[in-house]
Amino acid sequence: MSSPSRTAARLERSTTVRVLTRVGLASIGLLHILIGVIALAVAAGSGGKADQSGALQAVASAPGGVFVLWLIVIGLIVLALWQLLVAVTAHGAWTKILEVVKAVVYGALAVITISVAGGGSRNSTSTEKSSSAHLLGLPGGVFVLGLIGLIIVAVGVEFIRNGVTSKFERDLKLPPDRWAGAISALGRVGYIAKGVALLLVGGLVILGAITYDPSKATGLDGSLKTLASVPFGVIALILIALGLIAYGLFWCVRAVRARL
Repeated sequence: MSSPSRTAARLERSTTVRVLTRVGLASIGLLHILIGVIALAVAAGSGGKADQSGALQAVASAPGGVFVLWLIVIGLIVLALWQLLVAVTAHGAWTKILEVVKAVVYGALAVITISVAGGGSRNSTSTEKSSSAHLLGLPGGVFVLGLIGLIIVAVGVEFIRNGVTSKFERDLKLPPDRWAGAISALGRVGYIAKGVALLLVGGLVILGAITYDPSKATGLDGSLKTLASVPFGVIALILIALGLIAYGLFWCVRAVRARL
């Protein structure tokens, strides 16, 4: 084993790193629960942004919320570093790439959380629209935007596949009792709901590329609100919202029972 791999392996065994990584896992769970709750409010006709920034702002507005946000920041940063450690010690180029991608996602979410904790506001829908408009203004940008949409759709399909096959159970220490079935059910429902939500986001990004209209690429919040505006869309939105809450609860369980 090379020196970087040995160093990464030692850090992986660190109790402090493992505890903070579990805080990061719980943070992901909390954010998805809040996104699901906000999505239910949207289905009921109330306002709110049903995405990560909306969930973070909801935390910030609660008593002691800023302290919780900074705890989330620490957990997300350590979680991102943990994924890099896993990438160093993992076998196979594709596995390494996936772990690095996860680290980038968690790192980006930590940056957003720092902005909200510092008193800044972030309109993710406007950011996504402006980014899409910028891409469409570049030579070949329409193909890049379409490719991004296809990647999001592919990730959504993978989430659904993981939910249907219960592939996620490999990373868990399931209890040898009736709770194992409940935890597995939470994971299946959550992964499928998350996958469907990503299919909606990716589909709208592709539609934005096809129609050359950046306003179509609205991210998770815009996708869920678009869904609420179509016939029977509110029912579908409620189901997805409940599924996202289940996904968040599953991540909270995973924070305790994950194989690290």
